[in-house]
Amino acid sequence: MKLISGGVTAAKGFQAAGIHAGIKTESDPQKNDLAMILCDTEATAAGVYTMNRVKAAPIYVTMEHLENGVARGIIANSGNANACAPFSHENAVKMSEAAAAATGLKPEDFIVASTGVIGQMLNISAIEAACPTLASLLSRDGSMEAAKAIMTTDTRPKEIAVSFEIGGKEVRLGGIAKGSGMIHPNMGTMLAFLTTDCSISSDVLQNALYDTVKVTFNRISVDGDTSTNDTCCILASGAAENPVIDWKSEDYDVFLGALKFVCTELAKKIAGDGEGATKLVAC
Repeated sequence: MKLISGGVTAAKGFQAAGIHAGIKTESDPQKNDLAMILCDTEATAAGVYTMNRVKAAPIYVTMEHLENGVARGIIANSGNANACAPFSHENAVKMSEAAAAATGLKPEDFIVASTGVIGQMLNISAIEAACPTLASLLSRDGSMEAAKAIMTTDTRPKEIAVSFEIGGKEVRLGGIAKGSGMIHPNMGTMLAFLTTDCSISSDVLQNALYDTVKVTFNRISVDGDTSTNDTCCILASGAAENPVIDWKSEDYDVFLGALKFVCTELAKKIAGDGEGATKLVAC
């Protein structure tokens, strides 16, 4: 396994973009606050979410959209968590509809995620207006702009990618994440979006993600607070054309090792960027 560049677009079949949509009217006009990640084809997909008893509307929409184990993309915003707010569910659905309209796909093709202030109504009109431009900017080099778009109190974007071999084929896996405050075991106010070109079934992918999150994102803490919006999702395009991983074989172990490495590094980046943190402690 080796580190490579490209973040969430390092794997074959993925594009990403991030722009400033004006979701927070008082925000820096130069700051990205809306991100999209798109797969060229239907991808197997899996997700793990906050264990907080109160969950934000985007999580419920995403859980519904991933019931069939497939997805095409992710639409995510910062600046507003769309949690405990008026019309939160309706606006989460509208986010997926706006992403679908801009890409010619279906609303249920999209994972929806939000992060930011809790309790304030989401500026959905800003997202709807920005989605066509966002979709037009999708590129193989868009990982960093997407990583910037999901930041809230983060001081720096967080991305990583690796390559490894399965069945004689090069497989790539990468991701972006955000998180700085409200971080505690069982995730926290964090988002992590992962992509891979590995060919793997949705059930096995879900098991791999669940097992990985338990020993990575669920083991970091900054301030003892959990949150309403924590989401970790992964899309697998299958473009590496390796033999399909549909059971816990030796190939699965290789994939799981790479996934745990990527998530561990992203988890360390989150903990190391904790609000007011000057040290990173690992035990």
